[in-house]
Amino acid sequence: MLKQIIDNGYYSFEEGFDSWEDAVKASYQPLLKKHIVEKCYINAVIECIKKYGPYIVIIPNVAMPHSTEGALGCHGTAIAFMKVKKAVDFDPQDNDKKAMLFFSLAATDHHEHLRNIQELMETLMNEELLDALMKADTLEDFKKIADKYED
Repeated sequence: MLKQIIDNGYYSFEEGFDSWEDAVKASYQPLLKKHIVEKCYINAVIECIKKYGPYIVIIPNVAMPHSTEGALGCHGTAIAFMKVKKAVDFDPQDNDKKAMLFFSLAATDHHEHLRNIQELMETLMNEELLDALMKADTLEDFKKIADKYED
């Protein structure tokens, strides 16, 4: 999965953001540039988070932005990766709702969405890999991690 993200150019490294909304928008920029998602899809993701709360922070420091199945403005299936140096706070009342790693999902159907989530969960279950991603600051760091943990 990480090598696929690198090969497709679906990654970014950022300092930080003034709001979680700005962070979510930025996390989708590689997919927006490649026309996999439109701005209306990114706005739908933000609206879902406003409506349902920070459900996208799946474990401390890891966010998985995504919208509901069948959301308009999604033209392909992909995962984008973004690492921020300064944690993004999704809920000031809950320290576990901060994120530094973003895996932003786009999927055209339910089957693809579940496959994306399953692939991501398998990756995130490796604590050593997660720790390495938390320390990554550059594309070179990211490539070394992908080479070490993926065949």
